[in-house]
Amino acid sequence: MFRSAVDIQPACLGLYCGRTVLSVNGSVETYGDCGVCPRGQRTDDNKICRECMGSPDRYDWLYLGFMAMLPLVLHWFFIEWYSGKKSSSALLQHVTALFECSVAAIVTLLVSDPVGSLHIRSCRVKKLSDWYTMLYNPSPDYVTTVHCTHEAVYPLYTIVFIYYAFCLVLMMLLRPLLVKKIACGLGKSDRFKSIYAALYCFPILTVLQAVGGGLLYYAFPYIILVLSLVTLAVYMSASEVESFKDLLVRKKRLVVLFSHWLLHAYGIISISKLDKLEQDLPLLALVPAPALFYLVTAKYTEPSRILSEGGNGH
Repeated sequence: MFRSAVDIQPACLGLYCGRTVLSVNGSVETYGDCGVCPRGQRTDDNKICRECMGSPDRYDWLYLGFMAMLPLVLHWFFIEWYSGKKSSSALLQHVTALFECSVAAIVTLLVSDPVGSLHIRSCRVKKLSDWYTMLYNPSPDYVTTVHCTHEAVYPLYTIVFIYYAFCLVLMMLLRPLLVKKIACGLGKSDRFKSIYAALYCFPILTVLQAVGGGLLYYAFPYIILVLSLVTLAVYMSASEVESFKDLLVRKKRLVVLFSHWLLHAYGIISISKLDKLEQDLPLLALVPAPALFYLVTAKYTEPSRILSEGGNGH
């Protein structure tokens, strides 16, 4: 039943099918039949399942950081959206959301292999297909399918689901009690709307990771840059910010501006990976450029001014 390394073996078909190592006797390894690799392993060049003993590189950590930020940003958005202008509870809810996501991230790392450590072992991502091994199950006789689906990018795919689960549990444990006590400025039907919105968002985020995890892995730096630019322009336009003086009127506007600058910096760092510090660090000087460009040109694009000048021209 079992085969050794010196035996002649039939080809192991499929891009991600491999043979598990059953025993090692000196330099001779005994393998099982060709099939799916156990969790925490992936195939090497010889179609042998090997333990994932590497560590996530800088880009992998940046990707995990992006996936961890998504629930937090959505929490903050909905808290701000539903808190109301007269509610004094928004700041405490923001802090609570940050606490929930931070604790969820730490607990997720602690329960990941190796358990009890903030370090995780992982397999290196080689190509986009590594995220979608279910699409590469071979059919040798065009009738029987050999199922070799496993997490070739261990644990970058499943660790996000674990993190979302902890975020959801902590939110349900902490936020309703907090909101019930402090959100006195809102009606009974409004004070829990930010929580209801999050309950809608977590299934959406889960499906997004399940279907588009690999695409997000390669595209998230550009997604950050585009979304941060668009949301900053929309916010400044909706808040009628047309000069530096308008920014200084309310501290909240400065907080939003600095938050977008941090997102700009995160996107630039993710694209450059800071492989060459002397070339990549100067790129961070571009972080304030979109906001400065908006403030300089806002007065020339004011709709009322354009309409008045057009009327005077006629």
